Amino acid sequence: MTPGLVLDGLLVLVLLWLAWAALGSRDLFRGIVLFIAFGLVLAMAWVRLEAPDVALAEAAIGAGLTGALLLATWGRLPGKSDGPAATAGEPGLWLHAGLALLLAAVATGLALTLFAEPVAPGLAAAVEAELGRSGADNPVTAVLLNFRGYDTLLEIAVLTSALVGVWALGPAPRIKETTPSEVLLGMNSILIPLTPIICAYLLWAGKSQPGGAFQAGAVLAAAVVLYVLSGRRPHLQMPDAPTRWGAIVGLAVFVGVAVAVMGSGRAFLQYPVEFAGALILLVETAATLSIAIILAGMFIGGRPEDEP
Repeated sequence: MTPGLVLDGLLVLVLLWLAWAALGSRDLFRGIVLFIAFGLVLAMAWVRLEAPDVALAEAAIGAGLTGALLLATWGRLPGKSDGPAATAGEPGLWLHAGLALLLAAVATGLALTLFAEPVAPGLAAAVEAELGRSGADNPVTAVLLNFRGYDTLLEIAVLTSALVGVWALGPAPRIKETTPSEVLLGMNSILIPLTPIICAYLLWAGKSQPGGAFQAGAVLAAAVVLYVLSGRRPHLQMPDAPTRWGAIVGLAVFVGVAVAVMGSGRAFLQYPVEFAGALILLVETAATLSIAIILAGMFIGGRPEDEP
């Protein structure tokens, strides 16, 4: 038995335990912490599966920002616990048993699918054959921004709609200024200035290696989350109109480019080969800004206003 196989087995066992513990926890805070830990271990599993793009997205969005959103929501709840565990004979027991059977059925179906013979060959060869015409050297970027651009366009539309729903609930709540710890301030003084550089690198690297708009936007949003968590509120204003325009610029540029390339026999989102690389970079740059504003806006929890 090789060390890699042992590591993979441990990752599977830890993931199963964390998922079970997070879902079965009666304490909300403990469940959220376990969920964040699950996301971080899952990112390691994606690395073992040689999917670094997915690992970056899982660590930044699945564990980091989603965990921050859950913690922010938990902090605003009037009660911080679900109460005592359900006893035998209560409806909750039957509900848990039904969910367990449903999950077992889904797991069985997935296992049968995993071990079944593939009904069709993979698309890796087809992607590699057309990679030179896609405008990107990284096959993941080529698939997401060119070959299956519809999927990414709809993802950005869903994210934008989610932020509109959050802003429709009311203005962002006022956060009282606090005295943050020296450790947090020291960490922020190092990480936040480096964030634009890391964001720019991930955006540019997405053309030929793991990275791209979603990872870069998540890192930029993480800087905003760190700033909010620091508790310091200098007398700065968050302009209303620029923030709103920034939130929709990614979707607007994506749709605009998709429509602009139509003509001369080309379809919606069918980039000209000679301009594909530049158009993909334009779309990803606009999407990075929007994704950062959307994720940070959902964490803040309300629409911006022209007030300190």
